[in-house]
Amino acid sequence: MGRDPPGPAEDEAPGAAAAGAGAGAGAAAAGREGGGGEEGEGRARGGAEAGGCYLALCARPVHFEKANPVNCVFFDEANKQVFAVRSGGATGVVVKGLEDRNPISFRMEDKGEVKCIKFSLGNKILAVQRTLKSVDFLNFIPDSPQLEYTQECKTKNANILGFCWTSSTEIVFITDQGIEFYQVLPEKRSLKLLKNQSINVNWYMYCPESSVILLSTTVLGNVLQPFYFKSGTMSKLSKFEIELPAAPKSSKLSLSERDIAMATIYGQLYILYLRHHSRTSNSTGAEVVLYHLPREGSCKKTHILKLNRTGKFALNVVDNLVVVHHQDTETSVIFDIKLKGEFDGSTTIHQFVLPPRSIQPYQIPAAGPASVTSQAPVPCKLYSSSWIVFQPDIIISASEGYLWSLQVKLEPVVNLLLDKGKLMDFLLQRKECKMVILSVCSQMLSEPERGSLSVIATVFDKLNHEYKKYLEAEQSYTMVVETGLSRSNPLLKRPVRTQAVIDQSDMYTHVLSVFTEKKEAPHKFTIAVLMEYIRSLNQFQIAVQHYLYELVIKTLVQHNLFYMLHQFLQYHVLSDSKPLACLLLSLESIYPPAHQLSLDMLKRLSTANDEIVEVLLSKHQVLAALRFIRGIGGHDSISARKFLDAAKQAEDEMLFYTIFRFFEQRNQRLRGNPSFTPGEHCEEHVTFFKQVFGEHALMKPTTF
Repeated sequence: MGRDPPGPAEDEAPGAAAAGAGAGAGAAAAGREGGGGEEGEGRARGGAEAGGCYLALCARPVHFEKANPVNCVFFDEANKQVFAVRSGGATGVVVKGLEDRNPISFRMEDKGEVKCIKFSLGNKILAVQRTLKSVDFLNFIPDSPQLEYTQECKTKNANILGFCWTSSTEIVFITDQGIEFYQVLPEKRSLKLLKNQSINVNWYMYCPESSVILLSTTVLGNVLQPFYFKSGTMSKLSKFEIELPAAPKSSKLSLSERDIAMATIYGQLYILYLRHHSRTSNSTGAEVVLYHLPREGSCKKTHILKLNRTGKFALNVVDNLVVVHHQDTETSVIFDIKLKGEFDGSTTIHQFVLPPRSIQPYQIPAAGPASVTSQAPVPCKLYSSSWIVFQPDIIISASEGYLWSLQVKLEPVVNLLLDKGKLMDFLLQRKECKMVILSVCSQMLSEPERGSLSVIATVFDKLNHEYKKYLEAEQSYTMVVETGLSRSNPLLKRPVRTQAVIDQSDMYTHVLSVFTEKKEAPHKFTIAVLMEYIRSLNQFQIAVQHYLYELVIKTLVQHNLFYMLHQFLQYHVLSDSKPLACLLLSLESIYPPAHQLSLDMLKRLSTANDEIVEVLLSKHQVLAALRFIRGIGGHDSISARKFLDAAKQAEDEMLFYTIFRFFEQRNQRLRGNPSFTPGEHCEEHVTFFKQVFGEHALMKPTTF
């Protein structure tokens, strides 16, 4: 693998252990492939068959020309781009990235061996390092002349270890004697020094997500000095010391960059140190020590991840999980620092979340023109010694010419993490978790994996805890916006609704309505589950949506549990709402007391009488509406047309007959004549009545 000069391995990640001692860079650049494919493939498949691979290489990798004596390969961790440089660029440079599907191709003059090559953010300026003293620049701006310009490092006798772009026009040179922060002026084809800092540097590392460069200083290399870059400013953060496993026997560099990684986990920047031997004598096996590096304040050791094995390791961070690859066993494990660990007063000690598994076996499609590619795809050698690992989630095989992003698959986790509470804690932190969580909820309500009510309650509470957090954040945001305070706080952002927010409609649509329709479970269990979910919502003071109550009522009615329904309503287990009252009205034919229960509910809601009538008519409860109006003595003043319209819309001829006859009788009683007056605008209904029932069916005026 081509060299990015920060010493042997910013690209070999923490101990690109997967690449052996420096073999990743050297062997690949020389075109030597590490190890054969057969044995590794067999073992990888074995790992897969042993049960659910929860890690996979992305389906659409970046394919580039493999490293060989004339083609050098480089990786730029900021833009996530691979550069294939042939003959120093004279016969072509091809740049490919995971995001940009259109490769950039160009040629440049061969002015010697390329040590490092990177585009600025936005691909407008190319920087190339060919010597230890200077960096060359080339503008890729339309209508700009293709002339190189050069910047030598300012410090005398210093050697440039490498460089990092921190924005589209700002670049940092890291030398063995310090760092130099420049602004590039592409129109003038020159650079302006913004700031520099003298410090002895062994190696450096850059985290583009947080714009932090980490320098290894002192003889042993274990004192690390971070710098933070933002819009033209460079800030020195507090330096800190990495605890080495034991006192070094000699005063030579003891902390290699291959054992250090930098990554953002849960929005915080961490330094990950792969310690091959624990500091405590009674513990065997390596461990990963996490140091939290805040923007302000000192860096503190916060977590220790126990690997319980020795050998060659490499680290990635995917979806806020620390992934540790072990080359000897060709397996990986994952750690989640949000899950509970063992706290010793200052640090939390974590064991891996899931048993070790191989990355899912991967097939490399056969190369060549379509006519030739009928041959079977070639199995990829997983955990190959030519693999090189970059943060956060990149794996490159220089010998095969592939760049992948590593992905976590959540479905297999469900069968590996049997404790449902812990499984929920794990899933709720993942990006793409919604459908997996809903499927776990469905599973725990169905045979053969039906959970106990206490487990179900725990899961509901964990989901509603997240749901409530989101609702509160949304409420606070709305309040700030409505009170106009948002203008004084331009950084205020609307809370992001992550997939961990499982609301009532999600649960209703994907889990509870399906569960009640299946009718597999005993009805008592079904009702208990529904009431458990409602209890959980109430516990978190979340207003329960009426459709959940409707689901409870329908389930009770299906099993003729009217006494239970009556109790639930009497003791206000089911909260009052207009839709619920309408549902009760519709039950009157099978459970007569439902009519009164419904009217009582509407009155408790202080619903105006005419509004109650409107609600009933909208639900086609025309007779119920009429009964209600008669019950409160308002039937003499109501609009006949409104009721006849509703009766006609119901498309029930006998209902229409009943309502029409009621108003004829009312007319007779009030006016001594059953016919409608022109002011009532009921002509079309009289015509309809005659069409359906005949003119003779009209009521005749009664005279005394």
